[in-house]
Amino acid sequence: MHRQKLPKGVVQVDEMVLDVSKATLKKRGDEIHLTPKETKLMVLLMKNVGKVVSRSELMQEVWNTEYLGDTRTLDVHICWLRQKIEDNPRIPELILTRRGQGYELRI
Repeated sequence: MHRQKLPKGVVQVDEMVLDVSKATLKKRGDEIHLTPKETKLMVLLMKNVGKVVSRSELMQEVWNTEYLGDTRTLDVHICWLRQKIEDNPRIPELILTRRGQGYELRI
């Protein structure tokens, strides 16, 4: 995995470069526009690449809530992210679901 010194507000994991202030993700030269919530999700996943980020941590960091009764909104946002960044969103290879645990970004 390749990391380098980056400007503040920019997160890079291999070929993916996320500019937080512009809410854009560059992947293989393509610029993908993200919503503010998608940007927060990607920051968390990219900073924890290769590790499972729990549903509760994602809910707390992105939505500022500890409520886990209905986390459908999290699932929907992950689905939208997959549609934007995965080659085949139906068979995700980047954002993986870890049942009962959370989500993991794999590179």
